Amino acid sequence: MTPVRQLTRRITLPLAATSLAAAAGLSSPSATAAEDPAKDVIANLWSWNWKSVGSECTDVLGPAGYGAVWVAPPAESLAHPDGHWWDIYQPYSYQLSGRFGSEADFAAMADACNAAGVKVYTDAVVNHTGAQTGTGYAGTKVTDKYRPAMYEKADYNVDACDRTITNWDDKWEVQHCELLELPDLKTSSVSVREKLTGYLNSQIKLGVSGFRVDAAKHIPADELQSVVDGLQTTADGSKPYVFHEVYPGKTPTPDEYYGSGDVLDFAYADQLKAAFQGDIASLKDFGGDNLLPGENAVSFVTNHDTERNGRHLTYKDGDTAVLANVFQLGWKRATPAVYAGFTFTDPEGSPPADGNGFVTDTKCGDGWYCLDRDPRVTGMVGWRAAVGDADVTDFQSPQANVIGFGRGAKGFVAINNSGSAATAEFSTAVPDGTYANALDDGETKVTVSGGKAKLDLPAKGAVAFHPEAG
Repeated sequence: MTPVRQLTRRITLPLAATSLAAAAGLSSPSATAAEDPAKDVIANLWSWNWKSVGSECTDVLGPAGYGAVWVAPPAESLAHPDGHWWDIYQPYSYQLSGRFGSEADFAAMADACNAAGVKVYTDAVVNHTGAQTGTGYAGTKVTDKYRPAMYEKADYNVDACDRTITNWDDKWEVQHCELLELPDLKTSSVSVREKLTGYLNSQIKLGVSGFRVDAAKHIPADELQSVVDGLQTTADGSKPYVFHEVYPGKTPTPDEYYGSGDVLDFAYADQLKAAFQGDIASLKDFGGDNLLPGENAVSFVTNHDTERNGRHLTYKDGDTAVLANVFQLGWKRATPAVYAGFTFTDPEGSPPADGNGFVTDTKCGDGWYCLDRDPRVTGMVGWRAAVGDADVTDFQSPQANVIGFGRGAKGFVAINNSGSAATAEFSTAVPDGTYANALDDGETKVTVSGGKAKLDLPAKGAVAFHPEAG
């Protein structure tokens, strides 16, 4: 058939119709993002190769206190002649050698991350296989999209619907027709579900602890539940953590998937963008019924899809986006994910790669934006660990675009989203004393006296402190 040229997923579709891998994964009902609530932050190192992920776990994520790293799909995929980033969402086989390295590289990465105390969550593409014919990164050739290495035509829903989705308000069509011409797997079939579970279990055997399920809304919830139920326990004896991409739309709804995992909260990022491009004083009423329940949600500021379609803040927004991440890490609600990807001008463009399309080592500042390393972010990861599960208290906004809030007596954070420096006095439950600013490695100090703290906030800057950093 004619190759699908524009598999840019949501970029070429109306937002209501976009729903291919964006931000979800796999998790069993009793699994949580981290048994230790002080280590629940996920670093989303999207499109980093396995060698670079392993090094980052050892050198940055583990020491900073991140709980997990979320990485790209590990299966062999289409090797697009133009190197488009989205070719990794077109599986050609379930061997774990692909665009980011070999199976041995993948296993070494998982070992390194686990040794650093960082769990590994992979992107699980289980709704479909590749739409375009060609050759994969490990040499697999596909000449018929309904006959890749893993399946026969009978394993797809093509007998029920042989066209792309057109009516996004029809649940049956969303879950049985083809997303962007990607062949839709017949997950009602026991043999198909067993093959998917086997693919995911092969990763667990190598040290993976969880999955983000790509395009989860396109799989009936009960059938996806069956796949998750078949997952083995992880190396530490716990159930894998699973979280799903259920892109906003009329149907299906996120709550249908809570039984098998958490769900990425797109509305969370929507609200943060609106606030940080306006007046962050509006965050006093952040959340409410417009967001997913915190116990079922993974929050984020941006991801690889939404940074390209304009829906959310991106690295191109500079300090504004960094401050939105500071807020996310400071607020108590969902499990937070911090995104670090490659820079781009072409929304379809390849990550830095060699002549064959294999992603090269991450070089921060040279084609890559490593937000996970930013001292304001790593400082907030540590701050979040220090405040634990204390509730949000003492929200205040002494002037436009300047806010502060505490987590009881455990810590306090203040954010200046304006373009000018600001000095303001804040009330805080943190005990009187002098504390290091967690966001600049303690170069500046904060004094609390009589339950008040007078803070000098740089333009587009923040200060955070807690009693453990005296």
